[in-house]
Amino acid sequence: GLKALIFVVAGIMIYLAFRFEWKLAVSCALANLHDVVIILGFFAFFQWEFSLSVLAGVLAVLGYSVNESVVVMDRIRENFRKHRRTPTSEIIDMSITQIISRTIITHGSTQIMVLSMLFFGGATLHYFSLALTIGIWFGIYSSVFVAAAISMWLGVSSGDLIKKTIKKDEDEELEVTP
Repeated sequence: GLKALIFVVAGIMIYLAFRFEWKLAVSCALANLHDVVIILGFFAFFQWEFSLSVLAGVLAVLGYSVNESVVVMDRIRENFRKHRRTPTSEIIDMSITQIISRTIITHGSTQIMVLSMLFFGGATLHYFSLALTIGIWFGIYSSVFVAAAISMWLGVSSGDLIKKTIKKDEDEELEVTP
């Protein structure tokens, strides 16, 4: 079980490192680890049973949070490219505003399904769906607010995300991605 968690987290870190500029990748990784720590903290604090089904729930939440973090960071990157002279705080605010309705609808419909498993799924699904419920709530929070705040704290700017053109010769231009 622990090996699975370690391999999944390592795989996600590698994916994020290739997908984003380092400041966005670090903020996504920290926000997603935040979700795992919160779920494990709830289970430890309340001394709930931790089984392989709970581990499956934690891994599902991790995947779910990665997806949401990618949506948020893609929108931030896209808005940096569209609005080059806009301050970072306004770009992040604009990006969150643009994706918040999608986030509420997506997570709300998922939460309805997970809550039905929690209340009607019986003892077998109880802790699995409890882990998912906690993870979805904190996943929304971390993907939208924690990841964006960390990226701003790390000093992400349009210069980090916009391709720069360098003239090599009079006839050749090279695009360099920072």
